[in-house]
Amino acid sequence: MQNAEVIEPKVEINNSEVVRTTEIPKPPTINISEGPKFSALSLSSIRAKRELQESTKGIVKEEVLLPTEAFNETDMLLYWNKYAERLSDKGHKIMESLLRISDPKLEGTKIIHELPNDGSKIDFETQIHGLLGYLRGHLHNHDITIEILVNEKIENKFAFTPLDKFNRLNEINPNLELLKKTFDLDI
Repeated sequence: MQNAEVIEPKVEINNSEVVRTTEIPKPPTINISEGPKFSALSLSSIRAKRELQESTKGIVKEEVLLPTEAFNETDMLLYWNKYAERLSDKGHKIMESLLRISDPKLEGTKIIHELPNDGSKIDFETQIHGLLGYLRGHLHNHDITIEILVNEKIENKFAFTPLDKFNRLNEINPNLELLKKTFDLDI
């Protein structure tokens, strides 16, 4: 059998993190055509298998520390909406609309997003990995998780009459009532 080479780890320094990579040597190969042939159940074949297992035990995978920078809800919403725009440009209108149904809330590193039904939740969960990767990369925090809540009481308010439209806009901006009174406007 051949001995495995020991390779020194390479150290790369990126902006705020140190990444240590180690090339894992290939385990030694046993060429059956070389040497004497023996049965798979013989003592010599068992000894050869044991030696092969012991030689591969020494390979240790290093743990890489991923960045966990702090961020706020404003930054999260900014990248959330940029991702939605990106999906819109690519033609993924369903996922874009699911992202824009409501603004997500931030609790620590957990993002809570409310959807109106289970069907929406299933569609959202199929595309959640791309969103998580985007947010983790742009916010420089790999502890981010997304929790999806189904709230069937979310109602879409449609304004059909001019009075409904005014009331809806007045909910968004109460200064409209002042404008109406100041200029004595009718609806």
